[in-house]
Amino acid sequence: MPQSSAPPVLYSYENVDKLTSSLANFILKAQTDAISHRGVFTIALSGGSLPNNLKPLVDVKEIQWDKWQVFFADERIVPLDHPESNYSACSKAFLDLVPIKKEQIHTINTELFREQTRIDPTAEIKSGEEDDAENEAVEIADDYEKQLVNTFAGANAARYPTFDLILLGMGPDGHTCSLFPGHELLSENDRWVAEIQDSPKPPSRRITFTYPVLNHAFRCAFVAVGEGKQEMLSSILDKPEEGLPCSRVRPISPGLVFWFVDNAAAAGVKYPKTEYKWIEKATDDDLITGERKRLKEEMDAAVEAADK
Repeated sequence: MPQSSAPPVLYSYENVDKLTSSLANFILKAQTDAISHRGVFTIALSGGSLPNNLKPLVDVKEIQWDKWQVFFADERIVPLDHPESNYSACSKAFLDLVPIKKEQIHTINTELFREQTRIDPTAEIKSGEEDDAENEAVEIADDYEKQLVNTFAGANAARYPTFDLILLGMGPDGHTCSLFPGHELLSENDRWVAEIQDSPKPPSRRITFTYPVLNHAFRCAFVAVGEGKQEMLSSILDKPEEGLPCSRVRPISPGLVFWFVDNAAAAGVKYPKTEYKWIEKATDDDLITGERKRLKEEMDAAVEAADK
């Protein structure tokens, strides 16, 4: 069967409370589906405004925190307690408030930091230290890729890791993770994790998942709220041919990309909206389960036709 990607699924809500409640339900279903298939739930988080939208997870009793493996779709090269750290933002929002073990949360290896990075991580690289800074960033990215390998290699022999869910944000320029418009990393097809030292948004030094990782996930879900997102959200969903970084997130089948937005952000969007189907119990099918069933039916039909 040829691999292809399905169009995005857009959910729009009248307010942020309804959005975050549905998002928590969506995450619970993704977790339940993953654990039933593989006994573990692999999820990648992002920074920005996303962590605060995950606070309702703290009160979801059905979440099996002991089955989670948490990664970060991108991270700033700063200490883990730094205000710019995505790990720190997620920890304060919800990870510190739930019973998940530290070893289940995969962070960048700060032992690889140069002394200058420990002292002043967001300072400009000093003259003469460019090579050392680049080597440091490459080491940090490669180490994080090894953490992915260690987590996914045993259960998944595919070329790329297959996350159950990657949660993403949308920048004002259409960037996601640390994949920015016009940047050379948009065409990176070999590495799972890459360093970036010239981010147009500070801090400039980061690591990020690449598209081969994003587009092999079972689910990618964007969250965007507020009137300030209107124009960019319309460009991403209504004009995907412009090739903005968010538009390029299109997981191969049976993977799907979802958008959780409020009506203020969606006001200028022509793209069709879908009504969210609340998952009441673990046996209820979500869209991914339905896509799997469709693919299996197509495969069974092809095999049956070949045998005739």
